[in-house]
Order: sequence, then structure tokens, then C-alpha cells
Amino acid sequence: MVEFLESWLKPGHQGFEWGSGRSTIWFAERIGSLVSVEHNPDWYGQVSAELKRKGLKNVDYHLHQDEDDYCSVADNFSPASFDFCLIDGVARDRCALLALSLVRPGGLLIADNCNWYLPTDSRSPYSRKASEGAYTEDWAVFWKQVEDWRHVWTTNGVFDTALWVKPSGIREGNQLIGQNSTHRGFSLKIKDQYREQI
Repeated sequence: MVEFLESWLKPGHQGFEWGSGRSTIWFAERIGSLVSVEHNPDWYGQVSAELKRKGLKNVDYHLHQDEDDYCSVADNFSPASFDFCLIDGVARDRCALLALSLVRPGGLLIADNCNWYLPTDSRSPYSRKASEGAYTEDWAVFWKQVEDWRHVWTTNGVFDTALWVKPSGIREGNQLIGQNSTHRGFSLKIKDQYREQI
């Protein structure tokens, strides 16, 4: 997944992540701007210090311990504002639903540890079986919304990460957006076992 993202990301891209850490630094070094939301004050302090140490000033970094405040950072942005959204923090089901409208057509929606929340045949620990369905109703709604999106599901045998590509021509309310997406036609260049054309 990292290999693919390294080749896909552009210096002008704008990203959004719920859950900060190594990804925050990694993205900030490669893209134009990143909105990052964290719930843990200690972790927020560590990541803030690392951003400062590296001189990275392109991260709009938020600390919100309250789950509603944490999720509602998304309300500050118009639909289709970001080239990618990463879900890797608390309230992942709520954040995944919010990310559906935040990501631009042709952009990426990435969910870490997706095997804990979505049905899969993965052998990674704590994976949900197909017979169990999605972990929450919100995850079930998300799963239904992305069922026709091109995607890649990867695993290292312990954790799984999924990446979905938002199709062009998606409706946001009553408006059709994304007819001129600039992200179409790329190829995922991950290990052969995960390669898929999108």
C-alpha cells in the first residue's frame, strides 16, 4: 500500500486523516496540505513535536477528545475537498461515512484495520467473518455505499488495510460532481498478489 501511495500522491494533493501518527509525518512530507484529527492528548503532543522538529507546517492539526467534536471537524469542509481520506482513529464507522462525501471523485478512501469492522475472508486476527456482517449499522451503510467502488484490500497477516477509489459522477445531494476527475486510469503497483487495475 505504501509503495502505491508513494507513486500516486502529488505535491499539490490535499488530504484528511482521522487518527494521527507516522502517517501524519509521511503524508506531510509528500503533499500540499493535510488536515489531521487526534483524540489522545499525549499522542497529539508527540506528533506535534515531531512536526515541529521536521519543520512541517502544512498540517492543520486538531485535538478533540469528545467523539462528536472529533468527527465534526469534517463539517468545516465542502464535499469533494480532499484527494484522499484516511480512517485510522476512534469512531471509525462515523468517520468512514463522513469521508464518503469529503473525498473527491477519483480520490482515495483508506481504512486501516478494516478487517475488524467489515466482513472478510482474511486470516488476520480478529477479522469479521462474512456471516457476522459489518461491526455496526454505520459500517453496514458504508459497506453498501462502496460496494461498486474499485478497491484493493491488503494484509500483512496481522492488520488489513483497504483502499477504495471514489468513482466519477457521484452525486453529492442533488449535484452531479466529478466529471473531470484527474485521478482516473492509474494502476495500483503493489505486490503482485494485490495488483488490480483501476
